[in-house]
Amino acid sequence: MDTEGTHDSRGTRSHRVPRQSAPVVPPRPQSAPAQGDGGAAAGQAFLTWLRTPRTEAEPGIWTYAHRPKPPEEPDRTPGRQLVSGALIAFLCGWLLWSLCWNGYLGSYWLWPLFLFTPDSWREAGGEQMAYVWASYIYYGLFALLLVVVFGRLGRLPEIWRRYGARALHRVWDESSAPQPVRPQSDPAAWPELRETGAAAVADRLAEEARAGRMNDVDHARIHRAWQSVRARPGRLEAFVDTVRREGAAACAHPSGRRDLPVRIGRHDLLARQVRIGAAVDDLRNPYRYRGTGFALDPALLGTSLLAVGPPGSGKTAQVVRPVLESLCLQALAGQAAVVAVGAAGAGLAPDDAFDVVIRIGQPDSEYDLDLYGGTTDPDEAAGVLAEGLLGDLAATNPAADIRRAATALAQLLGPYRAVHGRFPSVPELRELLDGSPEALGELRTALAGQATQLRELDARERQSERPGDVGALLADRISLLDRPAFAGFFDPAGGARLFSLRSLEHPLRVRIDLPERGHAEASRMLARLVLAQFTECAAARADRSLFACLVLDDATHTITAESLRGVQRLRSAHAGTVLTLRTLEDVPEALRTATLGAVGCRMAFAGVTTWDGARFAEVWGKEWVETRDVTNRQIIADEPFTRLVHTVRRLVTGRAVTAESVTVRRVERERWSASELAHSVPAGHAVLSLTTVRGDHAPPLLVDLRA
Repeated sequence: MDTEGTHDSRGTRSHRVPRQSAPVVPPRPQSAPAQGDGGAAAGQAFLTWLRTPRTEAEPGIWTYAHRPKPPEEPDRTPGRQLVSGALIAFLCGWLLWSLCWNGYLGSYWLWPLFLFTPDSWREAGGEQMAYVWASYIYYGLFALLLVVVFGRLGRLPEIWRRYGARALHRVWDESSAPQPVRPQSDPAAWPELRETGAAAVADRLAEEARAGRMNDVDHARIHRAWQSVRARPGRLEAFVDTVRREGAAACAHPSGRRDLPVRIGRHDLLARQVRIGAAVDDLRNPYRYRGTGFALDPALLGTSLLAVGPPGSGKTAQVVRPVLESLCLQALAGQAAVVAVGAAGAGLAPDDAFDVVIRIGQPDSEYDLDLYGGTTDPDEAAGVLAEGLLGDLAATNPAADIRRAATALAQLLGPYRAVHGRFPSVPELRELLDGSPEALGELRTALAGQATQLRELDARERQSERPGDVGALLADRISLLDRPAFAGFFDPAGGARLFSLRSLEHPLRVRIDLPERGHAEASRMLARLVLAQFTECAAARADRSLFACLVLDDATHTITAESLRGVQRLRSAHAGTVLTLRTLEDVPEALRTATLGAVGCRMAFAGVTTWDGARFAEVWGKEWVETRDVTNRQIIADEPFTRLVHTVRRLVTGRAVTAESVTVRRVERERWSASELAHSVPAGHAVLSLTTVRGDHAPPLLVDLRA
């Protein structure tokens, strides 16, 4: 599947779930050209979204219409204190002016007037009109002096900067006429196409946008196709012809879809972000993040995300589903490939949002999962399968050695493939691992003349006779998949029905439903297998232009030492994972700290235990802060009069007279302690830290996931 080519398909018409807040995504395209005011309104909404500025910001900040905060003022006076001080200064100035004007302070304030004016002006028959003008000028200068003095005392310049100038700019912006947008700077005019001489194509796309026939997925998809054309100029002619013929529907996804049937998140495909909440205006959050929207994008997910929280804390609804929805939209735009794994009925996303839905254990499932990951190398298939079968036992059971298990499987998979041209099905593999004489005899007979494969089979038979052989443990684990409920699944001869993760080079949307209710152990084993296959296949891709992501809802007993090493390798492979856990207790004790260290984005939801909080606090480290220690010391007077005054104060206030001393120190303190994570995070909130693939990071932040 190649979205860079041209496909003759039409977008489907769908409807969006209504939201309370203002929409931040353009409307969906119509199957036919829009007519009347409705199409013009839709086009204007799309153009407004497209032209909204997106500024460079810190990792995790929602850049849509984001305005950077002004520099922090550590000694900033609170607004209430500032206004009350200005009011008091005004009243004092007005009182002084009233006392001077009404003569209560005598004529002292008029001495400068008497000093600089001739006495003849004040005498009868003199220049009295000149004295009147001089008097009014002096009154004005004196009033101006009072305004300056008391204005400085009342901090009027700071009030003007904080409130007056801001209000004036807002009124000016609202009253000023909108400036015409130049084609060279208007993203809706496709200036990059015009620079290469494809002005006709740019005009066609601009007309589609104005008429309301283009949406954010169309824009992102065509922009992605244009980037591929720039990398391969030989595709320019085909690109121009396709856009002229199909307009906004050009270069469509192989499924023909141009949008998802339902959206619940707030997405910005221009920045490839999905908003998950807002940073709380709290002193524990850095100043530049307070009150800003919070979002995730592939640059962050490329370091992998781990979310830990009890059931009902919002992991799936507030994080997993919006992120999965964003990745599906990016897949439709030809920018990503996504695989979602969860229990059947988990509600990750509707079936229409995916190209491939694998319902393991359901007879009506249209697709099947390849246990061997689509590889033809027996050693590679054995290593991945051993990780899935015994990965959870490697830390606790000495007999569950992954290397020995991979060797044992390779000694059977290689000879079987040499004979049949494929790997064995689950029942066939179970018979071979059990050491069935009939199965091994048939395989030996078919291998006549292949000395290398016979040597492998002989070695397996000799090892199976030793006590503690790993083959018996492998047979016991594979028997979990050899159940009537899984009949017809995991068949290597499934043909087109069989899906493997080798397809991650295409913009696919895949969902795998695990039979968690009736086959919990088998589901965990399959989840480990999918994780192992994903880390292997994503890193082995020849074309890494697509961002590949595995969304694993509930990674209980899935994380192993080898899978953590695979997750770390994904950073350089333009891929990542999203993992959720109810508690870190679901990870082997030896791997709990390593699990937090292997991922770049960590989330602790409300309700985590103090034990989990201690792990997060250890990973997030400490910071230098200023602490203020206030000490009250009782004053003991020696003078009789002072003692009398202190006695009266104690009788009036009920407290002894004390002197306050303040000590300011710089100390090293945990960013978030285990107790704070367990007891101070409100419901619907989470504390998370972020790291991008380039190394930029955001410290632990308290985020409201409902904002």
